[in-house]
Amino acid sequence: MFPVIASLLLSENLPQPVQPPPNFDQAAVVKFSQVPLVAQAVAPEADQQAAMTAPNPANPVPAQPTAPVMTEVFQSQQVRPLPGHLDKVPVFNSNSPEMVRSEGILLSTFPPQGKRSPAAHLNFPLQGRFDLFAHHVTQANRPHDLTTLYLGILLYNPSQSTVTVNLQQAASFLSTPDAPFRNLPAVVDNPIGYVFSGPGSRVMTQVLRGQRQRHFPGQIVIPAGESRMLVNLPIPVPKLRLARSRPPAAAQLLVNQVGEIQPFAPWMNEFPIQNQTPSSNGRSTFMQLQTTGPIYAASMAMYSRLNPDRTERAPALQDWQTMLVNGRLASPRDIPPTPPERQSVRIYYGRVAGISQGSAWQAKLTDKPNAADLTIPRLGQAFSYGISTLPRGTLGTGQVQSAPMLARYPDTAYFANGNYGVHYNLDLPLYNPTRQVQAVAVSIQTPLKQDQLRAGLDFLNPPAPQIFFRGTVRLGFNDDFGQNQVRYVHLVQRRGQRGEPLTTVNLQPGERRNVEVDFLYPPDATPPQVLTVSTLLASNTITTQKPAPANSPQGQLSQN
Repeated sequence: MFPVIASLLLSENLPQPVQPPPNFDQAAVVKFSQVPLVAQAVAPEADQQAAMTAPNPANPVPAQPTAPVMTEVFQSQQVRPLPGHLDKVPVFNSNSPEMVRSEGILLSTFPPQGKRSPAAHLNFPLQGRFDLFAHHVTQANRPHDLTTLYLGILLYNPSQSTVTVNLQQAASFLSTPDAPFRNLPAVVDNPIGYVFSGPGSRVMTQVLRGQRQRHFPGQIVIPAGESRMLVNLPIPVPKLRLARSRPPAAAQLLVNQVGEIQPFAPWMNEFPIQNQTPSSNGRSTFMQLQTTGPIYAASMAMYSRLNPDRTERAPALQDWQTMLVNGRLASPRDIPPTPPERQSVRIYYGRVAGISQGSAWQAKLTDKPNAADLTIPRLGQAFSYGISTLPRGTLGTGQVQSAPMLARYPDTAYFANGNYGVHYNLDLPLYNPTRQVQAVAVSIQTPLKQDQLRAGLDFLNPPAPQIFFRGTVRLGFNDDFGQNQVRYVHLVQRRGQRGEPLTTVNLQPGERRNVEVDFLYPPDATPPQVLTVSTLLASNTITTQKPAPANSPQGQLSQN
C-alpha cells in the first residue's frame, strides 16, 4: 500500500484522521464466534478525539480515553475461488522504486544495444492493446531544495511505418493538490466522481467512468524511427504555506465542457498544510492504450532544467532521449522481494517494475461451471469470493490472482501482487429458491490476510487503523421497483473491516436477478479482499434504492 503522502486537512469543519493511541496494542485480541448475519444499519464510527483542558483545581483534568481493544471476530462462511482468469493484455507497470530520490530510468522496454547501462532495458516491444500504470513519489532532501522532479514516459517507433497510439482512457493526478488523502466515511455515493481519497482512488475513478483528461490527446502519431512523449508531467514538492486554512466555500459543481471534474472541489477543502520537512508528493497515472504497430516505452525521472533567468522548465524530448541512452536505473532501489521458493517466516513481495500480463478479470459467478444461477445462501448465512488474492494470502482457496510478470528487473516483484489497475468485472445472477422473500446483501470486505482458513474469515472489531482499501465500485442491477440502477460507490475499508452492504435487494420466491459489480483495483489498497453475498435474517429489509423518476437519466443515483 502506498504511504500516506498528503498532510492533514486544514478545514476545521471536516473530520480529522484518527491516529492510533501511543499505547495501542495490536496483539490484544480475543477470538469468539460470530452470530448469524442480521440486517441492520451500521452506526458511524465514534469520534475518538478528546478535548485537552489545562490543570485547574476547579476544573480537573479529564481521564484520558483508553485504547480500544481490538477483538478478533470469526465469521463462519464459505470462501470460494473466483471464477474466470486474467486476460492476456500486457501492462507497462512502473512502481519501483516508489520513492524517487535521483534522476534515472524507472522502467524501459527498449533493447539494450547501444545503451550505457544495458541492464536498465528489458527489450520488450509493445503492440496493440496494453495498459500503462505508474506511481512514484518524490521527497525534498533538504527543506529549501524544492527543485521539481518530472515523470517522463517516452514512446519510440522502431518500424518503417507510422504508428498511431490511441489513448482510450487516461488520467494522472498528484497527491497535492489534486487528490489529497481525506478521512472519508466507509461508504459514500459517488455519482459524478467527486469523491476520492488519494491519487490512486481518483485516477481509477476517472478511468472506470471511461474518461480521458483533457491535457491528454486522443492519439499520438509517431513517424517511423522517431520518438514522442506520452507523459511529461511534474511532481512538485509543496512549498511552505503560512495560512492554516481557507474560508469555507459554497458547494458547487466544477464541471468543464466535457464533463470532467476539476482538481479543486471547494466543498471538500483540498488545501493541506504543506512543507512538513521533509516535504513529499506523489503522482499516479493510468492509461488504456491501443497501437497500430510496435513501440518501445520508457518511464524516467528527471529534475527540471533551468532557463537563463534561473526559472524552471520541463525537460525537452532531447533531454529524455539523452537520459534513455546514457542513464542508469534510478536509485536507491526498493527492498528486493523474497524468492517464491524460499519458505521464510517473513515475506517481502517487492514493488513492480516491468511488464505484467493481465488487465481485466471478467467472470460470471454461478453455483458451478456452466450453471446459470448463483443460489443465495441460506437464511443468516453468507459465502465469499476472494479478490486480489496473492501468495500466502489465498484465504484458503489456493488461488493466486496476482498477474505474472513477462519482463522484470531482478530486484523487483516476481508477480504484480495487488493487481493495481486490473478491471474486475463480475456478474452475480442471484437466485432465490425458497418460498419466502429473502433480503440479500452484496458487500466487499477486508478480512485478515491468511493462507489457510478454518471454515470462515477473521475480522477485527473495531477495525485496525490502517486503511487497506480506498476506491470506487460500480454497481448495476434492477431495484425492487424494477428500475435499472447504476451506482458508483466510494469505499474506505480498514484492516479487518467487515464492510457495509453495497446494495441490498429483496428477492421474491423463485426470483432471479442480476447484480453486476465492477471496479479497477485501486493502487491505494492492500490485498486481499472478498466479495460477499449474504442472506439477512430480517425479511422486511427495504431495498437500497427508491424508484427512479421516469425522466431521470440511467445511472443517476436516486436519493434514499
